[in-house]
Amino acid sequence: MKSRETKAKDLAALTESLQSAKSAMVVSFQSLTVAKDQEFRNSLREAGAQYKVVKNTLARLAVKGTDYEQATDSFKGVTAIAWTDSDPVVLSKAISKFMKANADNYTFKSGVVDGKLVDLAQVTEIASLPSKEELISKLLYVINAQAQRLVTVINAVPRDLAVVIKQIGDKAPASAPAAEASKAEAPAPAEEAPAAEVQAEETPAAETEAPAAEVQAEETPAAEPEAPAEAAEEAQETREEEQNAESPEAEQAAEAAEAEESKEQDS
Repeated sequence: MKSRETKAKDLAALTESLQSAKSAMVVSFQSLTVAKDQEFRNSLREAGAQYKVVKNTLARLAVKGTDYEQATDSFKGVTAIAWTDSDPVVLSKAISKFMKANADNYTFKSGVVDGKLVDLAQVTEIASLPSKEELISKLLYVINAQAQRLVTVINAVPRDLAVVIKQIGDKAPASAPAAEASKAEAPAPAEEAPAAEVQAEETPAAETEAPAAEVQAEETPAAEPEAPAEAAEEAQETREEEQNAESPEAEQAAEAAEAEESKEQDS
C-alpha cells in the first residue's frame, strides 16, 4: 500500500501533466492480458501520448480546476487515462482504432479535446481528419507545387524572350537591305523640292511679261497693218518707172524734154 507521501507525489505529477495536455481520453478495461495491455501502451507511445491507470479519487483531485473536470463522472470502476500535449488527432486515431479492434477488452468512457467533452463517435470523427504531420506534408506539397509553377513561369519568360529575339534576328537580314534601300531613296523627293521651288519662283516672271505684251499690243496703231500694202505699191511703181526709163518711149520722152528745156534757155 502506497504511503500518503507517495500518493501526494503521484497526484502532483498527474495534475501537472493534465494541465499541459491538449487532449485526454478516459478508458476502462476487463479481462485484460499482459500482452494486450502492452500492445495498447505501445500504440499510445507511438502516438506521442502518455498512459496511466489511476484511482478514481486521485483522478478527481487531479482534474479539479482544469478542462478535464468535465470527465469527472467517468471516474468510476476501472479507470485509465491517456493524454497528450501534441496533436490530438493522432491520439484520437490510436484510441479509435484500438477500441474497435479490442471491443471485448476495452471500453471508451469519455474524452476532452481542446476543452470540449467528446464521446467515442466524435473521437472517431476526429480520427478521420488528417493529422498535423499530414497537414504539414500536404501544405508543403502545395507550397512546393506553387513554387515549382512559379519557377517554371519565371524561367519561361527569358526562354520565350530568347525565342522572340531569335525570330527577330532571323528576319533582320532579309528586311535590312529593304530598309537601307528605302532610306537611300527617301532623300530624293527632298532634293527635287528646290527645282519645284525655282519653278514656282519663275512662274510669276512669266506672268509679269504678259502685261508688257499687252502694252505693246495697245501701243501699236491700228493703221500700221496697212503699211505693208503701201510699201508694196511704192515698190511696184519704182519698178515700173525703171522699166519705163529703159524703154524707147522713155528715151524719146527724155529727148523731147531736153529739147524743150533748150528752147526755153535760148529764149
